[in-house]
Amino acid sequence: MSAPPVLFDRAALALRRARAAKAPADFLHRVAADQISERLIEVNRTFTDAAIIGPMAVFWRDVLQQTGALGAATLVEDAPVFDLAPGSLDLVIHALALHWADDPVGQLVQMRRALRPDGLMLAVFFGGQSLHELRTVLAQTEVALRGGLSPRVAPMGELRELGSLLQRAGLALPVADSVTLNITYADLPALIRDLRAMGETNVMTTRDRRPVPRNFFSTAARIYAESFPADTPGRIAATAELVFLAGWAPAQTQQQPLRPGSAQQRLADALGTTERPAGEATGRATPNTD
Repeated sequence: MSAPPVLFDRAALALRRARAAKAPADFLHRVAADQISERLIEVNRTFTDAAIIGPMAVFWRDVLQQTGALGAATLVEDAPVFDLAPGSLDLVIHALALHWADDPVGQLVQMRRALRPDGLMLAVFFGGQSLHELRTVLAQTEVALRGGLSPRVAPMGELRELGSLLQRAGLALPVADSVTLNITYADLPALIRDLRAMGETNVMTTRDRRPVPRNFFSTAARIYAESFPADTPGRIAATAELVFLAGWAPAQTQQQPLRPGSAQQRLADALGTTERPAGEATGRATPNTD
C-alpha cells in the first residue's frame, strides 16, 4: 500500500509551534477543551488510563482536571506515529491537531489500537468552514496582484465526510458533530497575529516561498474589511469550525444491531396501524391543480 502524500512540512510546523509557545493564544483550545470536558462528564465513566495527543497537551490536561472530567493523563506528541502501547488505554483524546495530519485515518487507527475494548476515542480539530473568509480574501488578492493562486490556507474536511473516518478506522458507535464560532478582529493583521500565536500559519509543502509583493497584505486587509465586515462597526468577521469525532473500541458488551428478520413484533403492531402492501394507496388522491 502506498504512503499518503506529504501535505505538511513537519519541520516548519515545529518551528511555528515553538514560536507560538512563547506567547500562546489559547482561547480556541480552551473552548475545545471545555466542549470535550462536557462530553466526558456526560459519558459518566471514570477513566483510569488516558492519553492526550497534541502540541498543547499540558494545557488540555490542566483544563480537564480543573473541570473534574479527567484525572491523570499521559501526554503524547502528535507525530505521525504515536508513542502508545497497544491496548494500554481506556481513553485517548486528540486535542486540536488532527487537521495537521497527512494521514488522519491512520492516526485514528493508531488511537483505536491503543484502546482496550470499550475504550473511548475523542478528537477535535478545525473543519472546512474555518477561515473561509481568509481563504477567499487571499485568493482574490493573489489573482489581483499575481494573476494566479497558491495554497495559503490548509485544506480542511467537511463534516459529512469526516464522520466516515471513524468507521474506516474500525471504531464503533461513531458520532460526528461540529460547533461554529464567530470571531471578530480589529483588522487582518490582528487575525494573522492570533494565527501565529496559535502556531496555525501556513506550513503546506506546496506553499509559495517567494516574498509577497509589498502591497499584498495591505490589499488583502482592504478586501477583507470590504467583504467580511463584522456586525460591530470597524471590525472584521472570522469563522472557526470545531469538528468533534467520538468512537469506541469494539467490545462484546456494546449495543449490537439486530440481524435482519430477527424482529419479534411487526412494526405496524408497535405503531398501532394497519399494514398495507407496498404501493397501496392510504387515502384519496389529491388532484394536481398546477
